Amino acid sequence: MSNPSTELARSVVDALRGADVREVVLAPGSRNAPLSFALHDVATAGGLRLHTRLDERTGGFLALGLAKTSRRAAAVVCTSGTAVAHLLPAVMEAAHAGVPLVVVTADRPQRLRATGASQTTDQVGIFGPFAPTLDVAADADRDDVLRFVRSHEHQRPVHLNVQLDVPLLPDDRWEPGEPPLRAVPATVEPRRPLVLDPGPRTVVVAGDDAGPPARVLAQEADWPLLAEPSSGSRTGTHAIRTYRLLLAGELGRRVERVVVWGHPTLSRPVTALLARDDVEVVSVRPRGFWADRPFSVDREVGAADGVRVSGADDPAWLEEWRAADRDTGRRLDALLASEPDLTPHEVAGAVSRAVPPGGLLHVGASSPIRDLDLMVAPYDVGDRRLVVANRGLAGIDGTVSSAIGAALGRPHSTRALALMGDVTFLHDMTGLVLGTGAPRPDLTVVVVNDDGGSIFAMLEQGAPEHADRYDALFGTPHGVDVASLCAATRTPHLRVTSLTELEQALASPNGGVEVVEAVVRRDNRRDLDARIRALV
Repeated sequence: MSNPSTELARSVVDALRGADVREVVLAPGSRNAPLSFALHDVATAGGLRLHTRLDERTGGFLALGLAKTSRRAAAVVCTSGTAVAHLLPAVMEAAHAGVPLVVVTADRPQRLRATGASQTTDQVGIFGPFAPTLDVAADADRDDVLRFVRSHEHQRPVHLNVQLDVPLLPDDRWEPGEPPLRAVPATVEPRRPLVLDPGPRTVVVAGDDAGPPARVLAQEADWPLLAEPSSGSRTGTHAIRTYRLLLAGELGRRVERVVVWGHPTLSRPVTALLARDDVEVVSVRPRGFWADRPFSVDREVGAADGVRVSGADDPAWLEEWRAADRDTGRRLDALLASEPDLTPHEVAGAVSRAVPPGGLLHVGASSPIRDLDLMVAPYDVGDRRLVVANRGLAGIDGTVSSAIGAALGRPHSTRALALMGDVTFLHDMTGLVLGTGAPRPDLTVVVVNDDGGSIFAMLEQGAPEHADRYDALFGTPHGVDVASLCAATRTPHLRVTSLTELEQALASPNGGVEVVEAVVRRDNRRDLDARIRALV
């Protein structure tokens, strides 16, 4: 019989296996050594894939990306103390986005708690409402642990806090047997969709993670589809490319009803539309920690039930949107083509066009996903492109790590790309530290470098009257040499300054993780945005 901590660690790893967790990210430490050895033994036997990272925050977001694209829970394991706190951003994002994540933290045994023992703090409930905690002692019931881990199937993160006492090293090598049997799935209730009649001038808004049902509804009803890039709905003939601009014009003012799927967070015009008193809002409840909408809802239905339409609407409404979209899109492309320098919108468009059928694109927050929203290439239904983003809280944290995790979690992708800004990239530089022998995807990371935070230039604080303080408070030019940072991690790097150079770089990936740095201007961003909005 092995020592108590080894036995406890093995039972916890067995619980992960029984809950169908096959991707585990490990951050090294001393107190979590029993878990580390147990994970290595199972990985060697082929029972899971193990990813080791030096930084817990990086590890948490790597696990998030793995879970997002593999469509099954991933786990992240770390030692005690401040290491646990570094997982909070990823746990919060997973909670708000409804992503299953199992957080396993090592802790001191009960006798050392509330003392000055090294790396000891109060870890029970440290993630607050974002992840329930099970405090696991050596005498814990294994079935209770397994049931708790399986609760991730409710599309949320869960936290196992494991009390490990010395000795922390195993006495033998583990030969893992079959994992515990999974629980019998609950009976699926029959769907009770909400049926809408045609008539009011209706649009379908598809936010993050809306999925194909939003597109299907738009097609069945012949309604315009206003779909964000990471909605999973932006394919087919009903998607309106320039909807964000058109909402500010006459067409937007004529909308009478909106059906909302997913989690829309990109566009102020969409927010304004949903807040209007003269618009009926029908909501399909999204996944995540807070499913209540930040706007008034007239009718609501569960995601499992969905919305159907009793018949197709008059196609004239859709055709008005299509005609306006074609015209606005042509004028937008002409405006961008007339610019003497590479624009961030052109970078987003080139990246979108480079995603082949079966491909993957992970998009960072801030300006890039909004630029992409205006520039998404027309995608056909059934081509199985996947565009994902961390939109639960829409932070820039851990984007490089999430993109690498997303690529590793979807190994069948024909190609994987990521698009992000320079500040987002710098925020997660440790994501490029993969370690010798670690699983390494083929991923092209496109960094739009305008030397600082350009998104603020388009907001109120970017107005001319604040120019004397803007750079110090918001623009934060950094002057970082991205090529040197990439060289430090032995990551291939290419710098481009024109659309032609960018398209050539995207057409010739080198394999592995590589960075394409697209240099754009920041000093004209506010003016460019104003001219784009003036198209309607």
